[in-house]
Amino acid sequence: MSFTGSVWFVVILGVLAANTPFFTTKLLGIVKLNQDKSLVLRLLELLGLYGLVGAVALFLEKNAGQMSSQGWEFYAITGTVFLTFAFPGFVFCYLLQRK
Repeated sequence: MSFTGSVWFVVILGVLAANTPFFTTKLLGIVKLNQDKSLVLRLLELLGLYGLVGAVALFLEKNAGQMSSQGWEFYAITGTVFLTFAFPGFVFCYLLQRK
């Protein structure tokens, strides 16, 4: 996979992973829960998926041979972008759904 292809792969994976907690009642989209997920559980799931997407991106970057150290600014920006990716799922789950 070329570097440009891997960038788009990570972006699409990030969008899908960021919205997964809000579009499914299962934990990580796999484990069936006996009760509805709370906002805290959804945010913890979002944090775990952020780490998973980051691990995939790190693996792809390592194979491309372009490793460089990152400071806290990098993680602050990528975390903010991940939360921005999750916004449509949050709106659908909490603002558009009527119970």
